[in-house]
Amino acid sequence: MSRNQGGSGKGKPSGRGSSKPTNKRSGRKRDNTKSNNFSKENSPNKKQKQVSKSSSSDEIRLNKYIANSGICSRRDADMHISIGSVTVNGKVVTEMGYKVKLDDEVKFDGARINPEKKTYVLLNKPKGFATTTSESKGRTVMDLVANATNARIKPIGRLGRNSTGLLLFTNDDVIVKKFTNSKNGVERLFEIELDKNLKYEDLKKIQEGIRLHGKLVSVEEVSYIEDAPKSKIGLKIKNTGNTILHTIFDHLKYDIIRVDCVAIGHLTKKDLPRGHWKHLSSQELNTLKML
Repeated sequence: MSRNQGGSGKGKPSGRGSSKPTNKRSGRKRDNTKSNNFSKENSPNKKQKQVSKSSSSDEIRLNKYIANSGICSRRDADMHISIGSVTVNGKVVTEMGYKVKLDDEVKFDGARINPEKKTYVLLNKPKGFATTTSESKGRTVMDLVANATNARIKPIGRLGRNSTGLLLFTNDDVIVKKFTNSKNGVERLFEIELDKNLKYEDLKKIQEGIRLHGKLVSVEEVSYIEDAPKSKIGLKIKNTGNTILHTIFDHLKYDIIRVDCVAIGHLTKKDLPRGHWKHLSSQELNTLKML
């Protein structure tokens, strides 16, 4: 496993009170997933809530809400509304021209729908940012992608505050379920630096799986990084968090010095400097959906 896998650029976030972020993707066309542009400079702005294109007090026609979700056209939506296939906040609505709020619960044939365009943002996370949507945790990854989109995206999985590397954000529940499926999850590749060289017998234990508290803790792959000290290893897992890494090495009496996620499935840090984000291209998204 090569230490160059995934590649990364370097850049330091300028802090929450810095000058305006230079991501050029802000504005009405920022959700165009065909572009791979990312910010020219890592300048996370002050913490701000992600605001939807219409505030929660604004209303939208129910047929447009359904059409925006990608289910069908407005004309077809009217037909489905008329036959009672749509509920709003638990009540069947058959009235033409009925208006709903963006935070209403709208269900189509029993399944909840979302009027937002599906959005996929890949971030190369720097140190010092918590992976959470909570506003009470200081600087978070949401600050770094605040200008990426108006869609209400959330990170898939977690990276520790002092961990670095790739983190994927989306509002697509199908993709989220793909990552969180314990049997068929998406592989993530980490480069890990330990406080001392990893013994070969411990490497074999990790490869074979370690049983802790009656549960087998296993990884997809683990190896020393080529041309690097034996304290640096590459490890591939399908788990969406990095707690499992600490669980493994704590058990074997090693301290983790550094964790860097260098790949998520086929997605790497190529041309994505630290602290910057990009929208997935159509090709990247199609490949992700096929994993």
